[in-house]
Amino acid sequence: MRRNLLPILMSMVVLSPLAIDIYLPSMPAMAAEFSVSASQIQSTLVLFLFAMGTGQLLIGPLADRYGRRPVALGGIILYAASSILAAVAVEFHWLQLARVLQGLAACSTSIVVFSAVRDCFSPKEGARYYSYLNGMICVIPALAPTLGGLLALQFGWRSTFVFMTLYAILVLIFVGYRLPETRPQNTVSSGPLYRWARYKPVIVETHFLFYAFACMAGMAAILSYVSYAPVWLIEHLGVSELTFSGLFGLNAVVNIIGCFAAPVVIKKLGNRPTVILALIFMLVAAATEVLVQIFGPQSGLAAAFSFMLPMMLLCVGFALLLGPATSMALSAFGERAGTATAMLGFIQMSGASLLTALVQQTTIPAPYAVALIMGGLAIILLAMMAMSRFDHWHQEQHAHE
Repeated sequence: MRRNLLPILMSMVVLSPLAIDIYLPSMPAMAAEFSVSASQIQSTLVLFLFAMGTGQLLIGPLADRYGRRPVALGGIILYAASSILAAVAVEFHWLQLARVLQGLAACSTSIVVFSAVRDCFSPKEGARYYSYLNGMICVIPALAPTLGGLLALQFGWRSTFVFMTLYAILVLIFVGYRLPETRPQNTVSSGPLYRWARYKPVIVETHFLFYAFACMAGMAAILSYVSYAPVWLIEHLGVSELTFSGLFGLNAVVNIIGCFAAPVVIKKLGNRPTVILALIFMLVAAATEVLVQIFGPQSGLAAAFSFMLPMMLLCVGFALLLGPATSMALSAFGERAGTATAMLGFIQMSGASLLTALVQQTTIPAPYAVALIMGGLAIILLAMMAMSRFDHWHQEQHAHE
């Protein structure tokens, strides 16, 4: 079962990044059609990720109570239905509603994917499998914007949501036939479905909290980069949708290489040193972004490269961060992996979306806004790791099997 599980999980893990990346080149056109501002159209990304995060608290216990398989199937069906709603929306609030539902659907499949890894593999093996899955997540930003740009040019932006619907139907068939139930026999599934006692053992674990916030820092940096990039490059600097897709895809290729190299780095350095290395990459990316904006070109394709090239360092840091940070956050919760995964997703995604939304309400230019998020959070986490009083928050611990 273990050998055959990875392709099934990879097909499901694609649903979330596909919903983020495929319509990025169309965001300015969507804003024009709905007659809304850039920050409003960016809200479709923030709402998706916020729903994906908050939905974890609702759906995680369902995965522990009723099993991984029914939650996965229900999530894929909702994903297809919400994609249809987005494709036919004629008023902006219906598009926003569709994105919220799509976020809830994507969180269902995300919980199943990451819980299944914890169900079937040890923490050491899990770090590698999480990195492989994150590698698949990183493939999508390399391909989806170009595909979305071509679809939009040929058929309009609504065709990107039609594509998501068709992909969800294919995944539903594949998962329906091939996904086994992975929930362990010792999973805590009795008592009320939603209660503080279910979450308390997770939320009071400082080791979990530190690495959950590390995951949130990486996600906030990526979300701010993804949401600001189309407006900054297409509207502010005037590059075409396909040029944007090419630049975005170039960064994604770096991310792919980083994600598939991450298991090798983790094996050589270990989980905690890899997290430190990842945070250093994020900090250097932030400093580089500020420097190139001050001293680099201010217009045209050269300015677009100046904005995107430091993001390659962020992509490497993000690729190195998620695998070991996720594995260490979940390592102590084999008996309640679904609930722990849900809390991790809630902190990671909802926290990232709230931080990004707050920064988007300011007048800070895109390059400095992205640098502020990724650099500021990296400094906080690295400072904690340098202080002996916080050693019990981040030092390697023996997992409770």
